[in-house]
This record gives sequence, C-alpha cells and structure tokens, in this order.
Amino acid sequence: MRKSILIVFLLMAATLTGRAQNFALIDMEYILKHIPAYESANQQMEQASKQWQSEIDKLAQQAKSMYEDYQKNASTLTDTQRNAKEKAIVDKETELAELRRQYFGPQGEMGKMQEQLMRPIQDEIYNAVKDIATELGLAVVTDRASAQSIIFASPDIDISDEVLARLGYAN
Repeated sequence: MRKSILIVFLLMAATLTGRAQNFALIDMEYILKHIPAYESANQQMEQASKQWQSEIDKLAQQAKSMYEDYQKNASTLTDTQRNAKEKAIVDKETELAELRRQYFGPQGEMGKMQEQLMRPIQDEIYNAVKDIATELGLAVVTDRASAQSIIFASPDIDISDEVLARLGYAN
C-alpha cells in the first residue's frame, strides 16, 4: 500500500514538474535594443517631438509676452482695450492648448507616429514569440521588463536570444 502511494505521489510530482516548465521569459527591452529599426523609429519620434515642442514653446512664449504686456499696461487701458487684450490672451492660450492636444494628446500626431512606426516591430516580435512558444509547447511567455512581481528568474527560461535569432538579429 505504501509503495503504491509513493509511486502515485512520484508520478504526480513528475507531472507537476513537467507542467511547471511550460513557461518562458523574454526581456523586451533587451530585444528592442538589438533591433536597428526600433532605434531608427525612436530617433524619428524624438526629432518630431523636439520640433513640435519647439512650436509649442514659441507659442507659449508669445502668450506669456502678451500677458506680461497686459499686466504692465492694464491700468492705462480703457475697458474696451482691456477686454480686447484679455480675449487675445485667452485665444492665444486656447491655441496653445489645441496645439499641445494636436501633437501630444491621446489622438495626437505623436500617438499616430508611434503606432505607425512601432506597431510593425511589435507585431514582428509578437509573431516570433508566438512561433517559438508554439514550437516549444509553452503555455505562457512573460516579459521580464514589465513583470514587476518577478524577483528572480533562471536565465535558462529566457528566450530573448531565440526571439532575436528568429527575427534575424542573432548575437
């Protein structure tokens, strides 16, 4: 009786051990760092961001200058002139807010550019990970960079280099 219980226990342990190996890790930061198209996309986005931010800063400076001028001369202006200046300042600030939203808002140019440049790279990585996971019979592949609850992981389960090799960027 004891031997059969021990055998059943060992079989269960072997089964659970086999199932425990049905996962792997990737390091997305590591993978992206080794893909030249990603670096190129980042540079394009950074250039556009700097250009757009420069336009925003110029408009913000204009609004600030208008406000400072208004502050200096408010006491000498008539009510009509004061109202006209206040409206001009509000209009400039509204234009500034609209420009910020247009470039950096949720549906802005930066988001569209990121989608256009990064989506193909992300899709390519996803497909490579999916193919490797299917071939190796993996149930779960977790990104080490975004999984904050991972304290330690054996390098043996990291398939980042395999993903890079599948993408044609072997080290």
